[in-house]
Amino acid sequence: MIEPIRIEFEVDCPAPHAFDVWTTRIAGWWPADHTVSGEADLAVVLEPRTGGRIFERTAAGLEYDWGEVTVWEPPSRLVYLWHLRRDRADATEVEIRSIETAATRTRVEIEHRGWEALGGEGESWRDRNHGGWDTLLPWFIAEATATG
Repeated sequence: MIEPIRIEFEVDCPAPHAFDVWTTRIAGWWPADHTVSGEADLAVVLEPRTGGRIFERTAAGLEYDWGEVTVWEPPSRLVYLWHLRRDRADATEVEIRSIETAATRTRVEIEHRGWEALGGEGESWRDRNHGGWDTLLPWFIAEATATG
């Protein structure tokens, strides 16, 4: 078994707001350099339901699938298959929990697992994804805090 990536942090906003920013407002904070196209003018969409797609849509209308929501339990839990820049058969799994620790403070717990789906590349992809999360999360925290 390849160890999952586990990340925990707190953000200054209520749990429903943190969940909303991560899901239905993802386009407001997701950086273009973490997309397939790399275009600045694009939409990032997470369809808010079990079975919902996660994808980017360019200004020209091209769509690139990133994943699929498998558990939708607002405002506390979201699980999705994740295959940004990979085939769907290579999907890993991301679970995000939002736990309100005070009226205006939320602990976010992330577990990114299932690296075995990538075969012999699993450990190296996991290691590279540590850096991806480190780059991505400050964008989320800034958006959730500024708008919460």
